Amino acid sequence: MRSLAMFLLAVTLFGGCGGGDSTERLLIYSPHGRDLLTLFEETFEAQNPGVDVRWLDMGSQEVYDRVRSETANPQADVWFGGPSTIFARAAEEGLFEPFQPTWADAIPQGFNDPEDRFFAVYRTAPVLLYNSAAISEEDAPRDWDDLLAPRFDDQILIRDPLASGTMRIFFGTILERSLRTTGDTREGFDWLLRLDAQTKEYVLNPVLMVEKLVRQEGQLTVWELTDALWQRERELPLSFAFPASGTPIIVDSIGLVKNAPNPDLGRRFIEWVGSPEAQELAAREAFRLPARNDLAAEDLPAWAQDVLNRIVPAEIDRDIVERYGPDWMSTWDRTVRGRGDR
Repeated sequence: MRSLAMFLLAVTLFGGCGGGDSTERLLIYSPHGRDLLTLFEETFEAQNPGVDVRWLDMGSQEVYDRVRSETANPQADVWFGGPSTIFARAAEEGLFEPFQPTWADAIPQGFNDPEDRFFAVYRTAPVLLYNSAAISEEDAPRDWDDLLAPRFDDQILIRDPLASGTMRIFFGTILERSLRTTGDTREGFDWLLRLDAQTKEYVLNPVLMVEKLVRQEGQLTVWELTDALWQRERELPLSFAFPASGTPIIVDSIGLVKNAPNPDLGRRFIEWVGSPEAQELAAREAFRLPARNDLAAEDLPAWAQDVLNRIVPAEIDRDIVERYGPDWMSTWDRTVRGRGDR
């Protein structure tokens, strides 16, 4: 049933993207959403006559599942977007073809895969997103623990964490903090159980979650910075806050799928995505914070400079989250989801 749903989704998206008599086809799997993917499709095609860019937009965990299920007959050329923790797991399973783009040295140390299987292109973070018509600035959450306050009982919407790389990083941060400070994850799972008790609904996709938030079917959520900036741009009654104790920086990555149908074109696209031109285009038009650290601040839009001044990076051991994350999420699904004391 799930396969059928994914097939229908692919047909729907492909029907709205690309086409024509192009001689080369590039297929991208990505969680980046229609705005950025359409922008990159049109720009890359304009710069590369004869290339037909197609993409399939889905959650980063769904990209991982799909690429993994297609190893015998790969369909995609490039996996574009998602936390480096998921990329690292996929790399260990041999899902990428090593390729080092020329811009690799412009990325901060520790962000790229040491074996050249994937590379960082953007930085983002989960933030506290809330309906500003329902929650006053005085009552707005300031930190993660505020999500557990009685005033937000049954008012929280959560993107289904099993399908979302962003939510997996957030949950992983809570559990890694517990492990680091107490020696085990018990306190972290207790925190997530209390969050579950406050949660009104686990929503299937980000678009539906934002719609519900705007309609006040819930008042707040934890969601990704880029999408929060998009909603503010659209003048929806939504505001966001950076948690005072810190937020995990998500290293958003890109990689060439192993045995891709069009590997040379895939390498050309990856090379372009990390170029200063494409990094600045994504920042200016699609609220992506570049991973490169060699871009001049004055070349970045005002929102990016503001974020860099306000965000507090959380202490987090990504290797621990990468190693134990899948088991933690499985445990959460079995023992926490829907079991909070309501």
